[in-house]
Amino acid sequence: MVDLSKKPFYLDREQIQWVEDTLASMTEEEKIGQLFINLTLQRDEASIVELCQKYHIGGTRWQGGTLEEVYEQNRMFQEQNRIPLLIAANCENGGKGAVGEGTFVATGAACGASQTTDTVRDMAAVGAAEAAAVGCNWTFAPVCDVVSNWRNTIVNTRAFGNDPEQIIKLSQIYMEEMKKKGLACAAKHFPGDGSEERDQHLVMGCNDLSCEEWDASYGKVYQGLIDAGVESIMVGHICQPAYSRRFRPDIRDEEIMPATLSPELLQGLLRGQLGFNGLIVTDATHMAGIQNAASRKKAIPGAIAAGCDMILFFNDPEEDIAYVKAGIADGIISRERLQDALMRILGMKAMLGLHKREFPKKEGLSVVGCEQHHEAARKAADEAITLVKDTQHLLPVNPDTKKRLLLYFIESAPESLANGPDPAKKILAEELKAAGFEVTVPEDYYELEMKGQSPFNKFRMMRHFSRESFKKEYDLVLVAVHMQGYAQTNNVRVNYSIGHSHEIPWTTCEVPTLGVSLNYTNHLYDMPMMKTFVNAYAPTREYLHELVRKITGQSPFKGQANDLVWCERWDTRL
Repeated sequence: MVDLSKKPFYLDREQIQWVEDTLASMTEEEKIGQLFINLTLQRDEASIVELCQKYHIGGTRWQGGTLEEVYEQNRMFQEQNRIPLLIAANCENGGKGAVGEGTFVATGAACGASQTTDTVRDMAAVGAAEAAAVGCNWTFAPVCDVVSNWRNTIVNTRAFGNDPEQIIKLSQIYMEEMKKKGLACAAKHFPGDGSEERDQHLVMGCNDLSCEEWDASYGKVYQGLIDAGVESIMVGHICQPAYSRRFRPDIRDEEIMPATLSPELLQGLLRGQLGFNGLIVTDATHMAGIQNAASRKKAIPGAIAAGCDMILFFNDPEEDIAYVKAGIADGIISRERLQDALMRILGMKAMLGLHKREFPKKEGLSVVGCEQHHEAARKAADEAITLVKDTQHLLPVNPDTKKRLLLYFIESAPESLANGPDPAKKILAEELKAAGFEVTVPEDYYELEMKGQSPFNKFRMMRHFSRESFKKEYDLVLVAVHMQGYAQTNNVRVNYSIGHSHEIPWTTCEVPTLGVSLNYTNHLYDMPMMKTFVNAYAPTREYLHELVRKITGQSPFKGQANDLVWCERWDTRL
């Protein structure tokens, strides 16, 4: 039986009584509904009423919507639900993860590069304030993964780095700031991403460390956060074979499951060895990492039976609820396990005071995207942006002496040509011009195709420049890389818009050339020819403004890279 008076709940007698009375009053349908967190796309009152009164959901995370739409949606959720909802957001980088108009402050990688804890504190404080303003009470963060594999792009920028002690320190600061605004945290992604390169949206992840290696890294991190009182932990679709075999020596390879379906990892390791008493929530259950481990009919009740307390996202509400009902009837989910899960769900709601909390006033929305928060973002950019190397001693560059700048902007292929180019391209060009450069920005293949599809666009991108005329025309080349990847590829590498393109860095031996990453930290693997390289961490106005200030010598570089940027190659250091 769950002891709600202990860490992380610390409920008093009155709060425990509310949990017990609420649980005693619930119908079977209400109990099953509480196990689910809905991904809400609809914002009309009728849809929200149905979710609350027909399916009795325990929590929600919204997708899309303007500031006012999100606020009204969350208000209706709390008004229409007999039992208050956990309302979640991905506040991994500030308020942007709560609502589109929110403030992007810093990624985990930027926080890790910063030599001050102010960056993570500001990121969390801004995220907490903006999330709370729209009625959020739960953040799916901190991302406490240990990035030990430079090829990993899933949490490359989202995690704080590769040092367990630093991860614990920054995660605890994050938790402190969230708690001040009444938000619970969900540390993720147990048993740990970052040791391999595959994406659990596409395939089951595998943390292949030995038990001893895991204890010294991920285990150390999770123990530190559990000791600090983290309220919940998000479990990834990631297996940990060494610990599965330790807790179940006779387990066959084909029986090794992702943590979301593994009693060994949830009850043996997380609850038992690490002593976690809080709420366990799955990662999204529409990801292939769980869908290919078991049929949904088995996986949904199986996750609860294994030790998860809440399921992240319906596929089909009627169907998923029926699967849980069948799992209870068949004894897959014991009554004790169901009771245990519900006690923790209601216990977290009581801990947050949701049964007494008033929904925030609409006037509080003024905090979202306010000037103070954007100043925090500018400060974070100043602290984080990192000069990885400058072996050619190019920096700082003076716009008076290297005025004519050619900007190559290497972006991911657009989901649709109708989307237009990456807005960061225009912002960076504007910032460079404001600094005094004469900026030329060639169109990439996607932009040429947007203007008019033609077989000749390919050949335009394969243009061969006269080297001597090029050197007379340009003083400096800046290659900015903004590659993105989400749920579509297991590894994000530098990709040029078309083969044999003149975007491919050929200028390094002709004209001083500077490389910049606006996202991932591992691009030197594909661009070792860059003798000067900067990790700028984000494509926002604040980061691009500070980037230009730093390359022109108006502000010193303050960020510090870890050794993963070298990608275990000697040539990346040259």
